[in-house]
Amino acid sequence: MSDQSISSLPVTQNQAWFRELVSDALAHAKSLGASDAAAEVSESRGLSVAVRNNDVETVEQTRDRSLDVTVYAGQKRGSASTSDFSAKALRETVEAAWHIARYTAADPAAGLPEASELATEFLDLQLHHVWDISAEQAAVLALKAERAAREVSPLITNSDGASVDTSEGHFVMGNSRGFMGGYPYSRHGLSVAPIAGKGVNMQRDYWYTSARAARDLADPAAVGRYAAERTLARLSARRIKTGRFPVLFEAPLAIGLLGALVQATSGGALYRKASFLLDSLGKQVLADHLDVSEDPFTPGAMGSSVFDSEGVRTRARDVVVAGSLNGYFLSTYTARKLNMQTTGNAGGSHNLRLSSRLTSPDDDLCAMLKKMGTGFLVTELIGQGVNYVTGDYSRGAFGYWVKNGEIQHAVQEVTIAGSMADMFKQIVAIGADTITRGSKSTGSVLIEQMAIAGQ
Repeated sequence: MSDQSISSLPVTQNQAWFRELVSDALAHAKSLGASDAAAEVSESRGLSVAVRNNDVETVEQTRDRSLDVTVYAGQKRGSASTSDFSAKALRETVEAAWHIARYTAADPAAGLPEASELATEFLDLQLHHVWDISAEQAAVLALKAERAAREVSPLITNSDGASVDTSEGHFVMGNSRGFMGGYPYSRHGLSVAPIAGKGVNMQRDYWYTSARAARDLADPAAVGRYAAERTLARLSARRIKTGRFPVLFEAPLAIGLLGALVQATSGGALYRKASFLLDSLGKQVLADHLDVSEDPFTPGAMGSSVFDSEGVRTRARDVVVAGSLNGYFLSTYTARKLNMQTTGNAGGSHNLRLSSRLTSPDDDLCAMLKKMGTGFLVTELIGQGVNYVTGDYSRGAFGYWVKNGEIQHAVQEVTIAGSMADMFKQIVAIGADTITRGSKSTGSVLIEQMAIAGQ
């Protein structure tokens, strides 16, 4: 393994050069006759070290860079990209995009954002934190996590491995309507996946931690121990009888419910009429004690940015208030298809948080189990059984049977099903056990009743 750390070369050293490249690309596009143009230059690098059963298994170091150009001939659009940043390659890439634009079909919704919508203020949101770590040091941390998992119990008989990943990069993007912006960013993480049991009675679970700054990562040994505890708890797994019961989604899985809301209210699904929440603005889509907020300006958060992937300024907003939907998630293109205005969500949402006005500070997972009483705690979902057109929801699930607020045993080989429209309105509680995964945050989510197919 190389002893060169990932941070040995400053990732931000090329910001001024990147701005020149973007300016040159835009100028060349206009000289060809383009009505508008946009360009982005980016580079990134990463280190990934994986260990398994006390041995280093893989070490990967990556470095990528790209120049992406989009050129408009009226309402015709062409795009091209290259990893060669030479002047000749830049000109050829712009010309390739222009050639495509001239011969493609016109699209009335195509085009850059209006100048009035573009970001003009650029806050430092502290999104870049170098982790000066070598491959050897990363391996030590991964091995520490795996060993901690193995030491929890002799029933931890194997390992699916542990890994440490770190990446950083920066970009500059601009367009012919006056926008120019960019920033450096980073993301670091550690994960471990122990295996318990033997033969047909084997179970696997995992846990991970991720952050923009390495100092915010959980202790590797603590991650390993928790992953082992989750794995050991699965050894009691058996099936349960079919019926309708309350269902509690563990916080990491509840993130997926928030993601489903975003998907169903995103412009692409809406203009294609492929969503069960068509024409839902101003209507009740969640239970009336629930709110969803979006804050792009949270320092250091994964979903933070002062502009979206088109350069449109982002804004803090209340997406859902008392269960009522206040806004969609729209890019410039999808907004035009819907005869609306962009919401600054090209590229996705920005730090969404699902919360309940009924949640108390002491509503941890144990308290949520007691609220549920008897029902099913879901900790893993299997398959992709969500139909966003109809809202039908059917997923394989693993979890725990709960009686009188106490976990009785693990549950496997069951399916949970329902209508997402009904599920959203039947959320009776949100836990204070809030977790953040990517750009979304929520606590555990208790749904009044779902169908469970067992034996």
